[in-house]
Amino acid sequence: MRVKLLYISLFFITSCVKSQEKKVEDRLVGGPCQGCEAIYDYGDYLLNAVDTLPGFTSSKQHLKISGTVYQNDGRTPTSDVLLYIYQTNELGIYPKRENSKGWENTHGYIRGWIKTNAKGQYTLYTFRPGSYPNTTTPQHIHVTVKETSKNEYYLDDFYFDDDPNLTNKIRNRKNFRGGNGILKLSSNGAIYESKRDFILGLNIPNYN
Repeated sequence: MRVKLLYISLFFITSCVKSQEKKVEDRLVGGPCQGCEAIYDYGDYLLNAVDTLPGFTSSKQHLKISGTVYQNDGRTPTSDVLLYIYQTNELGIYPKRENSKGWENTHGYIRGWIKTNAKGQYTLYTFRPGSYPNTTTPQHIHVTVKETSKNEYYLDDFYFDDDPNLTNKIRNRKNFRGGNGILKLSSNGAIYESKRDFILGLNIPNYN
C-alpha cells in the first residue's frame, strides 16, 4: 500500500513539475523563435548604436536605415536594446565562409549587432538584399531583439515598398510585430535612406 501511495505521489509531483515547465514555456515573450538565440553569437563584437554589414562597400544599392526603439508606450526611447540583423546577399543567398561557425552557418556572414544609444537610436548601413533564387519571395532583412528582463524575440522583417514581390497581404497587415517594417527609400546621392522605429512589445504574444 505504501509503495502504491509513493508511486501516486511521485506521479503527481512529476506531473506538476511538467505542468509548471509548460506554463513557463508558454509565457515566453514572442512565442517560438527558431534561431533567435543567434542574437548572442556576437562574441567579442563591439556593440554600439551604429553598424555596417559586410558587403556594404561593394554593393550596388547602399542603404542607411535608422530609427528609434521605444518602450511599449510608444513614446519613451529605450537605451541598451540589442538588435540582431541578418540578410541575404544581392543574389538572395545567405553566404558562408570557410571558417563559418555557430549560427553563421545558417544565417550567413552578412549580419550584425546594434545596441541602442541613450536616446534609443540606432543606425544600420547595409545594402538591398536579393529575393531567394527562383522565387517571388519579397526582399527582406531579418531582425531579432533583446531587451532587459525579456527573452529574445523576432520582429517583423524589413521590407521594401517598391519591391514588386511585396504582396498586398503584407502591405495591409495590421499587426506588424514591433511596428510597420515596410521601408520607403529616398535617394541621398550614393545612398538610399529610410527610417523605421520599433515599439517594444507591440503585437508580441505574452509580452505583458
